[in-house]
Amino acid sequence: MEGGNSPNLQLQQLPLATAEVSVQPHTDSFSYKENLIGALLAIFGHLVISIALNLQKYSHIRLAGSKDSRAYFKTKTWWCGLFLLVLGELGVFSSYAFAPLSLIVPLSAVSVIASAIIGIIFIKEKWKPKDFLRRYVLSFVGCGLAIVGTYLLITFGPNSHEKMTGENITRHLVSWPFLLYMLVEIIIFCLLLYFYKEKNANYIVVILLLVALLGSMTVVTVKAVAGMIVVSIQGNLQLDYPIFYIMLVCMIATAIFQATFLAQASQLYDSSQIASIGYILSTTIAITAGATFYLDFTGEDVLHICMFALGCLIAFLGVFLITRNRKKSVPFEPYISMDAMPGMQNMHDKGIAVQPDLKASFSYGALENNDNMPEIYTPATLPIVQEQHGSKGVSAPPYRVLEHSKKE
Repeated sequence: MEGGNSPNLQLQQLPLATAEVSVQPHTDSFSYKENLIGALLAIFGHLVISIALNLQKYSHIRLAGSKDSRAYFKTKTWWCGLFLLVLGELGVFSSYAFAPLSLIVPLSAVSVIASAIIGIIFIKEKWKPKDFLRRYVLSFVGCGLAIVGTYLLITFGPNSHEKMTGENITRHLVSWPFLLYMLVEIIIFCLLLYFYKEKNANYIVVILLLVALLGSMTVVTVKAVAGMIVVSIQGNLQLDYPIFYIMLVCMIATAIFQATFLAQASQLYDSSQIASIGYILSTTIAITAGATFYLDFTGEDVLHICMFALGCLIAFLGVFLITRNRKKSVPFEPYISMDAMPGMQNMHDKGIAVQPDLKASFSYGALENNDNMPEIYTPATLPIVQEQHGSKGVSAPPYRVLEHSKKE
């Protein structure tokens, strides 16, 4: 009896042992390897994207005075930047198929670090060492903090992995935590859109919250599409599932609307503010979406979650310091330079050149367009006869002379 039962016992225990062996490598070594592959692909992609954008910007700057508005199409620099941009986007896209969403999203700080370093290397002005350190000390500190935060994110990032099959994505899509999250996000998005469109609440936080809410759906769908493509390449075809095309359409639609709101924000606010506030809001909401849809932090201990949160905070602070030190754009001041006027000498006050100041309501010598001003402030329009230095048939347009009383 005992001898006959022992083979059965051995046969019953054999599948359990093999099952434990097959699961153990995936949860320990292979999953960390996937995290590392995904993180390296994301870092590589963001670095290449930053280089590509700077190359294209360099091409536009060089051809700024060209009469042909599309002359940059004929330059190798612009096309090289476009090729690198596509390559970087492919790297970031493929990184979502290997690592959890909550790990990949914060790594976009690498592009901010690369842009700061490239800006310092290719700076045009010549600075003394003392002035250079004082000018860029915040950038150096910010880069250091962002690098430390990135290291903590990679080291203590979530380690949950599952195959992006059509069944798994459908199960996550109809789960009650994600449905509840979607309901809350839709309500918040509609409220923000109402205040933005109807109440003219053009605050930077409102616009970038709209961008972040759309961006969270973009990264969720990007991970689903990229994961299903990788699984299909491995031999298990997933492209015949309807959920794949639903995610693909949602990815394209949310990306387009996200770019639209981002373009509107760039017209109203400085790029450094958009970069810092947008990175913080987008990363926070995207991590929340990933933790809700893909359950990224399931099974993680408290220490790893706290260290991951600390890495995010340090990266946020680093990006804020980097963007805070960027030079703000100076608005155009429509005055005639006294140096450019022929036969006119500069007026000096203790050796300092005097130029009109447009910060006040009216400035002496300023050529302002006062068509929309009230009648009480509208100056008289007087024709000014100019000497004709060029062709005799060309008549010079009259300028508006701003009259000031002694009380002003």
